[in-house]
This record gives sequence, C-alpha cells and structure tokens, in this order.
Amino acid sequence: MISVTDYQAHDGLGLAALVARGEVSASELLDAALARAEAVNPRINAIVITMHDEARARAAQPLTGPFAGVPFLIKDIIQDYAGVPTTAGSRAIDYVPDTHAEITARFLASGVVVFGKTSTPELALKGITESRRWGATRNPWDLTRTPGGSSGGAAAAVASGIVPLAGANDGGGSIRIPAACCGLFGLRPSRGRVPLGPRLGEAWEGASSDLVVSRSVRDSAAMLDAIHGADVGAPFEIRPPERPYLDEVGRDPGRLRIAFTTRSPIDTAVDPACVRAVTETATLLQSLGHHVEQAEPEIDGTQLAQDFLTMYMGQVAADIAHWGAVAGAREVDFEPDTRVLGLLGRTLKAGDYVLARRRWNVYARALGRFHQRYALYLTPTLACPPVAIGALELPRWQRAAQHLLLALGAGRLLHGSGIVEQLARESLAKVPFTQLANLTGTPAMSVPLHTTDDGLPIGVQFIAAFGREDLLLRLAGQLERAKPWAQRRPAL
Repeated sequence: MISVTDYQAHDGLGLAALVARGEVSASELLDAALARAEAVNPRINAIVITMHDEARARAAQPLTGPFAGVPFLIKDIIQDYAGVPTTAGSRAIDYVPDTHAEITARFLASGVVVFGKTSTPELALKGITESRRWGATRNPWDLTRTPGGSSGGAAAAVASGIVPLAGANDGGGSIRIPAACCGLFGLRPSRGRVPLGPRLGEAWEGASSDLVVSRSVRDSAAMLDAIHGADVGAPFEIRPPERPYLDEVGRDPGRLRIAFTTRSPIDTAVDPACVRAVTETATLLQSLGHHVEQAEPEIDGTQLAQDFLTMYMGQVAADIAHWGAVAGAREVDFEPDTRVLGLLGRTLKAGDYVLARRRWNVYARALGRFHQRYALYLTPTLACPPVAIGALELPRWQRAAQHLLLALGAGRLLHGSGIVEQLARESLAKVPFTQLANLTGTPAMSVPLHTTDDGLPIGVQFIAAFGREDLLLRLAGQLERAKPWAQRRPAL
C-alpha cells in the first residue's frame, strides 16, 4: 500500500520503478491517484470524464513499458480513447470513437493506466480553460486564477498531485502556457515528431503536436522516447534522435550561445515579473558557462500573429463542419466566440489563406538563419502571470455585437476592415511568444524557474532549431539540477 503523500513524492519514472521492484502494485497506485482526485478535483475541475472501470481492469493486467502501472490522464481532444466520449470541451459534441488515436495507443504502450480525460476550452481554442460544457478549471496555486490552456486540465491535475504527468497538445502554446501557469515542465516537440493518426495527418496545418506536461524533465523525455515516430500513412517522417531522449537529460549541454528577448513580438506590454524571469534566467545561464546576449530573429511578429489567426479561423470553420458531419453537432450549440471564428473562417478567401500559410516558410527560414548563430532563443513563456478566472470574458456590449454579427452572417464584410489585425493583437496580447514555434514547426519548452512575489509560477521559454529536442532536454536537465523546482508545490 502507498499513501497519497508518498505517491506524490515520486515522478512517473519513480512510481514505475516502485512497481517494477514489487514495492507497490499498479492497482495501489491507481487507488492513490483516485483518492487524490477525489480530494482536490471538486475544487480545480481538471478531470471531466472518468474511466475508473477501464483503469481498474487495466491495472489488474501485466503491464510493460517505461511507465508500467503509472496513473495517467489524457486530454479531451485529439487523444481519442475507444469507447469513451470525446467532447472537445463543447456542448455540441458527444463523439464516441471506435478506435484509439495513435497517440493514445502509444501512451498505453508506455504502460500507463488511463483513468480519465482532462478539460480543455472548446475546440482547444484558448489560453484559458473555461468552457460552457464543463465550467472553469482552476489553478492549484491560486483557485481564483486560470491554469492556462488549452491543456489547462492536464496541468492542473499534475500540479495538484493527481498524476505526475498527463497528456497534452500544443497548437499555439497549449503545452507551454499551462506549464508556465502551473509551475511545470512542458516540451512541445517538432512538427512530425509525434504521430496524430489515424484521423489526422497534421493538426492545425502541422502547427500542433502532442506530448505531456510533467513535474520532471526526465518524465517528458521518457514519454517522448515512448511515443515518437511516424505512424502508417503519416505525411512525412522526421529524422529519429541519435540516442534516447532520456539519456539527453543527464548530458552536459556544453557551452551554448543563447539569444534572449523580453520584448513582445506584437509590441504589447510584458509584465515586469515575466521580464525579470528572463533576465534572471540569462544570469543563471551565464553562471553555468553559456554565452548569452540580447537578439531577435528578423521576423515580423505582427504579421506572424495575423497569419496564425488566419489559420486558426480556418481551422474553426473546418472543425465545426467536421463535427457536424461526424457527430451531428449543431453550429448553434457551439459557444458564440467559436461561432464567430467559424464565420470568419468560412468567409475567408482561399487565396488569402494560402498566402498566409506560405508565409510560415518565411518565418521558418528566418528562424533557421537565426539558429545558425544561436543554439537557443530565450523569451518569456507568457506576457503576464496567470490571469483571474473570467478576466478574459467579453464585456456585455461585445457579446451583443457577437450575436448581431452571427445573425447577419456578415463575416465577409469584416475581412479587410482591420478586425482580424485587431483580433490578433488583442487575443494574443497575453500569449504573444509561443506561436513562433508552432508556425515554424520547431521544438520549444517552458521551464518553471521563477515565481512572482506572491508565489505564482512564472515560466521561461526556450526555442531550438527544428529537430533539436535533444538540445532542449540537455539544457532543461542542467537547469533542473541548478535550480530544482520539484519541491515547490501548491498548498492546495
């Protein structure tokens, strides 16, 4: 038997080692996870679909893999589990897949015991997790604050000690944003590193990739070892790593040339706490022997933000149509914000969409040239600490304008009016740093090195060249040893 306190003291690989040595069973670990969930989930609202029967049956079976017997949660979008509803955080969707998504199958092959699904904003569209379907998910560090999004449920579950790591995905920052909000490590792999089949070849035109949020660097590395590689019919296959990613965590990264900035790429405000986190990280890096200097890639951040939003709108329109065809979802049942984005996506000219998509190559080439000079690029993960629950709700007059826009179906009139540019600036003002990695397909991580004066987590982001997850993991391991964060836990 293992107590909840002892259960929380271990990361995923640590728990798997206990099982492998026969000191505890998978069923006992599941009991501890369920007890912790029962104690805290009513307050944080991280787990929205439970799978206790499936989990108990699996825990009773012989399990193999690096995480054999470790309790685990998957995200309620993309990571389909056969026979269990997928809602994508929407009242419009109740879809029961008949097969596992490939990413879920690979999670299971790692030996984890899945006992539920975590919350996401509707269609994973926001950097907060407050859906009308499931309600607000809360940050264990401060229940009045957001855990971030869209993998907010995953991050809240890990930060609160329900599980040591949980499935997540990242199309615009959705692994790194909640990791930063909840004091966790979050690595977004390169485009194509992790499979998304069979329903998808690439999610969000390749901007999105899956992995986990975790308390330890080694858990993320070991899970990437377990799940990476193309599946059957994938659009392309990325070059495999030279050695296991887990081996990289303990390797000396050598003396790296690292660039940093604290300026928002869309020229919006950056909170002093987030600026301080980067400058203090730069000082720490120098003390570890790295060369650090202020520099930025030659990229038009405002144009990149608008091109991200163009893709985002088109994807929403396609998702509404997809769920209507696959699951009978009615457009009227989606949230107003989602419906407005869908309207803008439907009325977007195809040529404009393609031009915006082509510019992703411009950004990737510019970042590639930048990485010829600098191994890594350091920025804030977020432009502010975690915001209050409800802080990003539209005021009443804007909600009324939304309903009028939907009633008139006037999306085409808005293209060229400047509203897309304004929407890009306003919607990304608090999260302007993360989309660069998504559009360029490069790996990036948020590292939980700092806190605000009142104890809220602050993450810093590192972006590497395409395919260089190994370099990120080497540096993350070094930073974790130099300034450990695992002992910092919310008082929840």
